[in-house]
Amino acid sequence: MRFSNALESLFAGNRVTRKGWNGKGMWLAIQHPTETSKMTLPYIYMCTVTQDLVPWLASQSDLLGSDWEVYHG
Repeated sequence: MRFSNALESLFAGNRVTRKGWNGKGMWLAIQHPTETSKMTLPYIYMCTVTQDLVPWLASQSDLLGSDWEVYHG
């Protein structure tokens, strides 16, 4: 699927990944802040190969890729 569909899937509460990513088990999710969060707006974060959670910023190849899928890890 394309990134626009992946983004809608994130907003629906799913995790998404790309087939083209080198690392196995990497995925994205969206965080909706609560009243106790330091962040005030939703943001996307990534689970890395080493299971670290980090903020994520899309590259052009991510935005234009058509290999997005819902992550079922």
